[in-house]
Amino acid sequence: MSTANTKTKVAIIGLGKIGEAIAANLVKGNHSVILASRDSEKAKLLASKIGGLATAQETSAAIKEADVIIPAIYFNSLKEFFQTYAIELEGKIIVDVSNPIAPDGNGGFKKIVGERESAGQILSNVIPKSAKLIKAFGTLGAGSLVNAAFTIPERKVLFYASDSTNSNQQIEELISSSGFEPFHVGGIDQSIRIEVFGDLNEFGPLGKTVTLEEVKRQLTHS
Repeated sequence: MSTANTKTKVAIIGLGKIGEAIAANLVKGNHSVILASRDSEKAKLLASKIGGLATAQETSAAIKEADVIIPAIYFNSLKEFFQTYAIELEGKIIVDVSNPIAPDGNGGFKKIVGERESAGQILSNVIPKSAKLIKAFGTLGAGSLVNAAFTIPERKVLFYASDSTNSNQQIEELISSSGFEPFHVGGIDQSIRIEVFGDLNEFGPLGKTVTLEEVKRQLTHS
């Protein structure tokens, strides 16, 4: 049986609600995680809060040590992040959790990219050399990432999209460790379906978290 030390090394960069939820779930699932933030004290405090499998490091060091990088930061900040850490990110698997949205002034949200564009597709064209982009973890809101993890008897599904099928095993390991059932929807060109307003996003027509059986029924009738 594998231990936390033999599993995929993952670094979460940015510790807002989404980053904190992913980190806490991974530790609960016996998966070690490296935490980094512009506020180093915040990373240290969160690592202390969620337990011994979490460690805090400076961002550059965290990226270098990990195999999978989850920058839990806003879509508009990701291009700058890629440029700043271009060398460190070479050859890494980058998990995009972002949604390209902003407040619409009426209490809701609007897309800030083209209606047929997705954050996943846009970012896949600007990632550092030899890095691979996977879309995951942003299909649920922070509340559901916390409250819908590790459900029994059936786990809730967490969708992901990727062009690099060689990386799917590592992503599915992380999704499973974080308390969800992984479901591959296809390549990055399908990421629009799992971003906000997409048909497989919690805040789109799906409207809720779902089990694997519910997904199969949904896809059969779509």
